[in-house]
Amino acid sequence: MSANSIYDKDLAKSEANYTPLTPLSFIGRTAATYPDRTSVIHGSKRFTWAETHARARRLASALKARGLGENDTVAVMASNTPEMYECAFGPAMIGAVVNTLNVRLDAAALAFCLNHGEAKVLITDTEFAPTVKGALTQLKSQAGCDDLIVIDIVDSEGDFADAEPVGEMDYEAFIATGDPDFDYGFTDDEWNAISLNYTSGTTGDPKGVVYHHRGAYLNAMSNIVGWNMPHHATYLWTLPMFHCNGWCFPWSLAAIAGTNVCLRRVTAANIFAAIADHGVTHFCGAPIVLNFVINATDAERREFDHKVNVMTAAAPPPAATLQRMQEQGFDVTHVYGLTETYGPAVICSWHPEWNELPIEEQTAKKSRQGVAYHVLQGLTVMDPETMTPVPADGETMGEVMFQGNVVMKGYLKNPATTEAALAGGWFHSGDLGVIEPDGYIKLKDRSKDIIISGGENISSIEVEDALAKHPAVMMAAVVAKPDDKWGETPCAFVELKDGVDVPSEQDIITFCREHLARFKCPKDVVFGELPKTSTGKIQKFKLRNQLVGE
Repeated sequence: MSANSIYDKDLAKSEANYTPLTPLSFIGRTAATYPDRTSVIHGSKRFTWAETHARARRLASALKARGLGENDTVAVMASNTPEMYECAFGPAMIGAVVNTLNVRLDAAALAFCLNHGEAKVLITDTEFAPTVKGALTQLKSQAGCDDLIVIDIVDSEGDFADAEPVGEMDYEAFIATGDPDFDYGFTDDEWNAISLNYTSGTTGDPKGVVYHHRGAYLNAMSNIVGWNMPHHATYLWTLPMFHCNGWCFPWSLAAIAGTNVCLRRVTAANIFAAIADHGVTHFCGAPIVLNFVINATDAERREFDHKVNVMTAAAPPPAATLQRMQEQGFDVTHVYGLTETYGPAVICSWHPEWNELPIEEQTAKKSRQGVAYHVLQGLTVMDPETMTPVPADGETMGEVMFQGNVVMKGYLKNPATTEAALAGGWFHSGDLGVIEPDGYIKLKDRSKDIIISGGENISSIEVEDALAKHPAVMMAAVVAKPDDKWGETPCAFVELKDGVDVPSEQDIITFCREHLARFKCPKDVVFGELPKTSTGKIQKFKLRNQLVGE
């Protein structure tokens, strides 16, 4: 761009015409515009937007009074409660960085995250006191954590109000020391960090993914646009708020003056009760949440007379699951993303004319990952060696890659891994997929999950889709089993529905042969409950370890 352009002369950026993007702008606007609308429901508790805004400001003020400020880390170990929601805003109001921790972490992993992220404050629900105590014991031997401030969340709506505290005071007492009119400012640079999210660390120590204010703002807005969320939607927290900052939905709900319905325990009965009692219009979750819904018993179900929109991600949901959800009146939107992309960054954007297709064809289209979110600049599938896009033929596999404002800043204190992940100007997802002729992305597998049997590539997702069609199967996971003849063969781990006639191993194999080419069918079937993360993802590494006796 020429420095002498007429569009540069006397048209400088100023406070009047430029403000760094930050999701903090949402909550202030909503509190001023809709102060009396319900912001949060948690059991018998109700808060308005004016109250939630004031509580977040109290939190910010209290943190600042304890010496915290820009780029200090505030760790939070909490369930889906009002306190967790307020932590999406309070730390950022003083330029601090919130680190929402996976509540299933063991003490060693928790201690690693607290130490690696250099947490100055830990806000923790008393439900997790035993684990937190173990982590704090380990931290005592590590430099830099001696002055960690620990605050307890004592949830009066939960079953842990009488649990032994681990902190110096409870959350309510802590924010009572703060100013409800605290005059917080917005960030002066939208590239500044707003949150830290640790990956699962299944192959080593967790990696700390850093988000910035700009990305958080844009993905929160893209959630709204992509999902057609109306003002004042009622959103049920079936998705853990700790997971990718709740896919940025805490900020989305503040933007639309919606109502957050907290859910500490995700069960079919609790989901249906919330829909019936509170008029829930939207909720998110992994396919396991969809399974709760479609397999609910008559005793768990409640009648409701409005459409409920569901956004699902994690492993691609089987087409059979999507079909049953649609048949039961839930409108499912399929999205895809990673911790490194602020949660969902790809969406299966729906064409109205597809509503005229047979339901089997609709669900086949809906099971694809889709196209880029509105705020994602680039999405493609490439050969990772040559960095050239694969043809849009629906068959040629490559690695799914992302580019744009909702790709992470990088991994905290891990420059080599950051450089590798962002090599060539693209984020390398590690997911294998194809580009279909209409430009929609369809995942085939994680690179580590593809099964190579006799030189042929077998997509575990394709086999899992076939298994999900069996009437007795609740969910299934397929991994490679070492084989002397073929190198690898598919092994299916199957979790059955309650109260069904139990099929034999051969029954499952025979069923698969009716839906798949013979070489793709599992050679072995193992029945039992599948190991899952707290967000419902099946932990395939544990299944692989089981096969090799680790």
